[in-house]
Amino acid sequence: MKAFLILEDGTVFCGSSIGSEREVISEIVFNTSMTGYLEVLTDPSYAGQAVVMTYPLIGNYGICMEDMESDRPWPDGFIVRELSRIPSNFRSGGSLQYFLETYDIPGISGIDTRALTKILREKGTMNGMITTHVYEDYAEPIARMKEYRVAGVVKATSCGEPYVLEPSDPNKESVSVRTAKRTKSIQKRAGEGKRVALLDLGAKKNIARALTERGCQVTVYPCDTPAEKILAAEPDGIMLSNGPGDPKENTGIIREIRKLYEAEVPVFAICLGHQLMALAAGADTYKLKYGHRGGNHPVKDLATGRVYISSQNHGYAVDPGSLDPQVAVPAFVNVNDGTNEGLQYKNKNIFTVQFHPEACPGPQDSGYLFDRFIAMMGGNQ
Repeated sequence: MKAFLILEDGTVFCGSSIGSEREVISEIVFNTSMTGYLEVLTDPSYAGQAVVMTYPLIGNYGICMEDMESDRPWPDGFIVRELSRIPSNFRSGGSLQYFLETYDIPGISGIDTRALTKILREKGTMNGMITTHVYEDYAEPIARMKEYRVAGVVKATSCGEPYVLEPSDPNKESVSVRTAKRTKSIQKRAGEGKRVALLDLGAKKNIARALTERGCQVTVYPCDTPAEKILAAEPDGIMLSNGPGDPKENTGIIREIRKLYEAEVPVFAICLGHQLMALAAGADTYKLKYGHRGGNHPVKDLATGRVYISSQNHGYAVDPGSLDPQVAVPAFVNVNDGTNEGLQYKNKNIFTVQFHPEACPGPQDSGYLFDRFIAMMGGNQ
């Protein structure tokens, strides 16, 4: 069936409908990863957005449910150049087309994703519509697009009740090839006996997995959990997860994170958690022109000068000029555009990063940061 992608600037792309045939309006963003489309689809940070995959062929290795980063997909729509309808991989449990249909996600294939990405890079992220309806006049749908805002997505993606994840057994063979390989690479379970409180702001599963593989017990808390409840459990450390949307929208969560900041418990924060901690400490955030989304973003460790290739997914950044140098100093910087990628807090056991050390999809170059967090909690002593 013929489908259309209409952008709020009036640009129209014509292609073929994939997945659900329902109409959707969303914020259009692009991801430069060559693989990992299932992890992208199940990353809660994409809630309220429709994702353009810049790599031209998507779906060729099918769907492996064990690689999902949450229990369901979150993007409003999926946009590709070419969809492979016949997957070929021994781990595949079905096609990407079937997955999109099952979860009622509209999509479009057969469009020039390179041209679309250039528009988003030059004009900035904008709203758009995926539809199978033929509009005679685009004024009405464009008016609706301009009214669309990504809102309330942290609460929507967070868990409803706290739950506990026990340390994983390093001697147990994992059903996931990806997980099994990484488990074998971890020589020391330095976090054995350590208890971590993970504030779920739209967390990917791999954050908790990276900790349980290192021997930690992880208690996952809903995003609106009072700081007093978390601290009353006397965790050895606190993780603030990734998540979707504008960080400034989460005023209540920021107030609670301020209390965590004032406590003496070690804190490690990723992506949205990094931004919320910065806001709680008095810094500011701003929206990037088109964001960083993909598995090939270089970040420089300012302490060592070493550059790591990182996985990223964010549309907002911390303004380093708003930082009080007595509170925090930049720890990582994006090599491509100089934006802030991490903070080290002064006189606090707190460090935060904008990128994803848990990766999946993407390189695991910076996975050592989880070991650094465990060392902050007194692990491996």
